[in-house]
Amino acid sequence: MKINKYILLLSATMVVVSCDLDKFPEGSTVTQDQKNEVVELLPDRISSELNGLKTGLYSHTNLLTDYNNHMDYGFPAACMIYETAGQDLLTLNDQTGYNKFISSQRLLDRNITSTFNAFLWKLYYKHMKTANDILKAIPADATDASLKKYRGQALASRAFDYLQLIQTYQLTYIGHETANGVPLVLETTSDTELMNNPRASVQQVYSRIMEDLDEAITLLTGASARADKAEISVEVAYGLRARANLLMGKWAAAASDAAKAYGTSAPYSVADVSQPTFYNATDNAWIWGIVVTTEDYLAKTGIVNWPSNLCSLTGMGYTTAASATDVAYRLINKNLWAKIPETDVRKGWWVDEDLHSPVLDNGLGEDYAYYWANGMFNSGTFPSKFSPYTNVKFGPDNGTFADTDNAQDWPLMRVEEMKLIEAEALGRENLATGKQKLEEFVRQYRDPSYTCTAGSLDAFIDEVWFQRRVELWGEGFALFDILRLKKPIIRQGANYPINSTFAEIAAEAPIMIYRIPEAETSVNSAITEADNNPAAMAPTPVN
Repeated sequence: MKINKYILLLSATMVVVSCDLDKFPEGSTVTQDQKNEVVELLPDRISSELNGLKTGLYSHTNLLTDYNNHMDYGFPAACMIYETAGQDLLTLNDQTGYNKFISSQRLLDRNITSTFNAFLWKLYYKHMKTANDILKAIPADATDASLKKYRGQALASRAFDYLQLIQTYQLTYIGHETANGVPLVLETTSDTELMNNPRASVQQVYSRIMEDLDEAITLLTGASARADKAEISVEVAYGLRARANLLMGKWAAAASDAAKAYGTSAPYSVADVSQPTFYNATDNAWIWGIVVTTEDYLAKTGIVNWPSNLCSLTGMGYTTAASATDVAYRLINKNLWAKIPETDVRKGWWVDEDLHSPVLDNGLGEDYAYYWANGMFNSGTFPSKFSPYTNVKFGPDNGTFADTDNAQDWPLMRVEEMKLIEAEALGRENLATGKQKLEEFVRQYRDPSYTCTAGSLDAFIDEVWFQRRVELWGEGFALFDILRLKKPIIRQGANYPINSTFAEIAAEAPIMIYRIPEAETSVNSAITEADNNPAAMAPTPVN
């Protein structure tokens, strides 16, 4: 058989079509030996497709059609949406302008026509399509080591997408197992089925997540080393399964998986986080991350990227370049900040009421830190003056203040998160064990004076949540933790601007989750208005 026929078949396996490895595109039958030869050609071909799993989490204008929509920068933008929807991260400017996420902060984006809603839906399902294309091409019984690794990475990627989707479009697993979740789209789903694809139950979605992760862990165990931390390893798969097990209340499994995820890696030390950081995926504390270079498109845009919207120390962004009337710095809820002990290094991740932070001093030197925070760094023209409680957690590119490259990496999974999952899960089965594990982490890596004083399980869970709110601030966990723990959203008495200050939003209120967007319901006949989540009015601001 001519080699061009094999190449034609190889190409055909990489797209979602009806053919399979038993037939040539022309319809003639392929022998087993011929199939084996085709499979041998797959690794090099699929390795390039795997780049789509990485780049698909950090890209621009391929999800929305408006090239002027500067909130479209991939998964870090989704993290910003989840953070601003909660009660810990805010922007003082609650009008449209340099604050590109004002709709999320004011909870105006839950309707079916919201751009933010469509963005979230398309982000995950498009990323999932890349995974499904890879899974369609690689046989489940593949024996080639590279193919097994690639299949495992695709399965874990799909599980990640479903885990994000199910927490965005439905209340948490426990107590809502039979509720409508999201449509399941697999490598075997046809175009016709996509147009009539009902919402699977929450239980069914989690079953798919666990099935994918179980197989991924099997396939990735013993796999060759990854090129960088943007690729999924077996540790990442364990970490994703730890998240899922925590959501499902499988405490022992969650603790075990979390420990396997961090393995021999250690959290950032006190010294490490005593200056602005969290921008380098090669750091030992990172298990998984988005790796960015100056050649990436989003970095080249200058302002359509995560540093532009979150980093207070960049030389190019909607944060530092904002005017006094259009400020876009990201602040912490002052009530949360007040609870952080003075002995905890993390208190310096935000400036105080006097715009001072020892973390900023360490990064810039006391004089330059003062000039920067007070808007005097460049003869009073740049950057804009900080507001109290502005974050300095996230460092500039390569740690160079005022750098304009904005090519910082983005954390997808850190050792610290796994340590906190492990502590919570252990504590839910044995309070003393959980407290001990939590104290070990916080004392060694954040606050040497720390003692967990929780006298009950509920108090302990709240303490772990507090640690998560501080440690993982800005990284995309805020809304999901509120949903998982069935907590209210409380903004009154804090430093929120008036249009973003609401009366307490009750736990599991309909406004906390998104409705299936019109972008899906208009093409999927199986999801009617009756099948959608209840409509909820955005809360009314209060004084």
